[in-house]
This record gives sequence, structure tokens and C-alpha cells, in this order.
Amino acid sequence: MTVHSKTDGLPDADMAHMPLDKSRPRSDKMHSEKVECNACPVLCQISPGRTGACDRYANQHGTLIRVDPVVFLRRSLSEPDAALVPFAPRTEQDQPEAWSGDLLHTNEVFVTGVGSSTTYPDYKPAPFIVSSQAEGVDMVTVVTEGIFSYCSFKVKIDTDRYLGAEQANVRCKGEVVGHVTTAEYGSQMLSLGGVHHITGGSKKEGRTTVEMMLALGNKQAVNLTIDGGCELQVQAGKAPIVNGVQEQRMRVGCGSATIGIFAKQWLGLADEVVVVDDHITGVLTEHQAGRCLDMRASGIDMRGRKSTPGRYFQVANPGTGWGGTDIADPLSIIEGWDASVAWPGLRLLMTSTTGEHASWFVLNDALQPVEQPMPPAVQAVVQRIGENCEPSLSTVLFLGGAGGSLRAGVTDNPVMLTRAIKNALVNVTCGGAPAYVWPGGGITVMVDVMRMPDNSFGTVPTPAIVAPIEFSMTLDNYRAFGGHMAYVRSLQDALRRGAWHNDGAPTARRWAAMDGGNPWPLSMTNDAPERRHDK
Repeated sequence: MTVHSKTDGLPDADMAHMPLDKSRPRSDKMHSEKVECNACPVLCQISPGRTGACDRYANQHGTLIRVDPVVFLRRSLSEPDAALVPFAPRTEQDQPEAWSGDLLHTNEVFVTGVGSSTTYPDYKPAPFIVSSQAEGVDMVTVVTEGIFSYCSFKVKIDTDRYLGAEQANVRCKGEVVGHVTTAEYGSQMLSLGGVHHITGGSKKEGRTTVEMMLALGNKQAVNLTIDGGCELQVQAGKAPIVNGVQEQRMRVGCGSATIGIFAKQWLGLADEVVVVDDHITGVLTEHQAGRCLDMRASGIDMRGRKSTPGRYFQVANPGTGWGGTDIADPLSIIEGWDASVAWPGLRLLMTSTTGEHASWFVLNDALQPVEQPMPPAVQAVVQRIGENCEPSLSTVLFLGGAGGSLRAGVTDNPVMLTRAIKNALVNVTCGGAPAYVWPGGGITVMVDVMRMPDNSFGTVPTPAIVAPIEFSMTLDNYRAFGGHMAYVRSLQDALRRGAWHNDGAPTARRWAAMDGGNPWPLSMTNDAPERRHDK
């Protein structure tokens, strides 16, 4: 049988430093000083002092080591090694309580998959299968890095600006890396990556796609272009930059909704209000809100297709102008005025759904709108529209399918893990961040990269994305669905020895504070259904 490299971290190995047990190389001509890494299908032959193609593993004096540290989360202290150890607490009889010896407060530590290594060539148990206690319950967390070919990023971009037509190609460095998908309320949506771009195109397309995905997942800025649309820079947690201009606001609502929200505040200040919107442009006096307020009809004649009273579709083409349309002159969407209804002196406000564009007009004797300075009271309502608009933001969600090879690192019978997750017996996290598990077959997870530790993602040149994933459950449930019980190790042992070693020293580790918005993955009182144990 081929002997594995020392990235395995299996407990039946001597954890002190030892020469690498060489697995049979692909080529008999491999130099004796090189080490073959089998942490992914590429099987790099690494020279002394060098790293493999992924920059994640290196040959150090004939031993294969993991370059990146394993990330351990702390619930409270971000620097546990520097924390002071308190004196032992006192009992009611003023006697010191017995000290547990737990200097590292392991009840506040969670091992993430970031830097943990993989299960390749698939039948190996996960690098960390860690036992701990949570509120008196024996728990197990199975920790690994998944090699994902079937994965993508869904990017939500909060802006009214037109980015590109639905289904339009999205490019990075000239290569197609995704497409524009259906817009949502106040947001444009991109689907980036995916197996067809990673492996189904040219080598250059695959490499570019993976590089783009790596940067995006690690919260770095990515420059994109959309066929027939805009140039775009997106970065998780940052406002998007469209055609060189940083976006500021997400709309408060469509034109019709904006009319309804602020109708009463405009009553008595304006005779007509038009809220320009790419999707639904609103007209106050025709809208049900204006009619309920007994507003006088203005006689305005709008372009576009009338949907229901006061709601118009297709008043202009999509664009980066007023309300996500291509117009710079708001009067261009007005055909005219009914002379039998309109009157000289009629006061008209035209605004966008974000309040970033707004103009005030008064009809002259020829019923032509003439722009005039906006009254302060009207300006205050326009400013309130802007106040109710949330800041523009780019949200990046990682979406990946946890395949059979990854599941084999958890149990000999992978379908048992899938069933346990669907039965809410297993909590799935990615770098400690809560993951949404999609219904239906398989284990398809989605997670917000902003809730994950920095630099959570890596790559391998197959090409594929490397992402952390953890499965937490009770020890009894892990035993019941056939988990690798022989490889369960205590959290103290994982902290002391890690998964693999260099010169007898503990595995390099990096401490990170738990994101304050994330539930503790092992908490028994979280509201998340994954924490239920009544099944």
C-alpha cells in the first residue's frame, strides 16, 4: 500500500519529527531530495526549500509541511496565549476550588478548517476529528478543507445602476468568468465561477476564474467588465465602483413604493410628484396613495406602458442615470399635459428612488415645466428619501457542493452524513461561520465570506478552490452514523499537537476572534435548527 505523506495528521503516527515516508512517486526519475505531495490530485514533486504549485505545502529538509497555520477561533479573547491566568475562584467556605488546568479555556476554542489540510486521496479521515464538551454534552467537530470544483460566488450589489443585461457575460482579464443573473429589489446580482468556467473552458479561462474567485473570497477587490454594460469593481463589504464612480445608496423602493411611502409628506407641498425608476415609475396624483389623499389630477401624460394607476413600466431604457435609467433629463419621460386638466403654476417634483437626482418645476402659462429652486420643505422630503436608503454594499456569498470525497473524511458511509445534516443533527460551518444548507440532494452550502476568517480560501492548480468546512454534532450521533471513531482526538490534544508537525514543534496556528455576529458553532442554545438534538 502507498504510504501517505505527513500531511495526514492521523493519530496512529508518531507525532514527533520523522523523515517523510516516501510514497511511490509517479516517476522513477524523481530526484531523491524531492517530496511528492498528495494533498491534491496534482501530486507536486517539491524540491527542498520550495513550495508546491498551490503555495500551501513545502519541502522542509525532506518533510512535507503545511505552510499556512490552522485557524483557531476564540469566543472571547483574541490573544489567548497572552491572557493572564486568574487566581482560582473561592468556594462558599472561602476555600480555593480545584483548578482544571485548562490554561487555554478550551470551552471557548473552535478548530476551523482554515489551514487544516484535505482528505485527498479521499478515503483518509479528516485531518481534525475533535472531541469537546458544550454545556455538558459530548460533541465532535470534523474539520477539513474541501477541494471544490463545483462552487461559485453569488454577488449582491446594492445599486440602481444598470450593470448589464440579464444573462450577459461577466469577464475578468478578458475571460468569461460568470454572468449577470436576475436583479432583486434594489440590488443587481452576479453569478461568478462555477464548474463550467473552472474546468469546462480553456486553461486560461479556468486559471483566471479561480484567481478571481480566490481574491473575491478573501475579501479583496476584483475588477470586472460586463458585455454590453459597465466596468465594475467589487469587494466584499465595500461599496461597488461602477464605471469609476463609487456607489453611495441603495434605493428605498421602486418608484411606486416611494410614492406610497412619502405621499402624505408631499401633500400640500407639490401638486404632482414623479419618481423615476427603471422598473416601476410612480406618479403621485394617479397613484392610489394620491387618490386616497384626495389630490387633484394633474393631467400629466407619461411615456412608457401603464400598468395600474400611477405605475408605469419601461419609461426609459436601463442605464446609469436617473433611477437606473439612461436619462439625464427627467422631462424626457413626460409626453405633455392635458390642457383641460393641468393649470399654470402647477408644482412638479421629479426625483429618483434614491433622492440623488431631484428637480423642481413650475408650469408656465403654456403648460411648459420651468425649473426653479426647490423649496426647503420639499428638499427636506427628498433628503428623507436619501436618509431611508441603505448604503451601497457588495455582498459575496460562497456556494459550494460538498462532494463524496469530502464526506468520506467524516464517515465510511457518506450518505449517512447527508441524512444527518438534513435531519438537523449536524451543524455545518465554514471557518466557523454559519452556513445555509440548501434543501434537496447533496450537501450544498452557502456562506457570507465577511463572516469567515480572513484568507479562508485557497486554490489548487487542478484548478479548484479550497475552502474550509466543519461538521459539528453530538458524539452519540457521530457514532450512530458510522463516524471515524478511532480518529477522534480531544481538543486539548489538537491544540497541543495539531494535525502534522515540523521538527517536533506543534502545528503552526493562528488565533482569530469569533465574529460577533456569528452564533457559537457548539452552542446548545442557538436558535438555529441545526442545534436541535431531539431527533
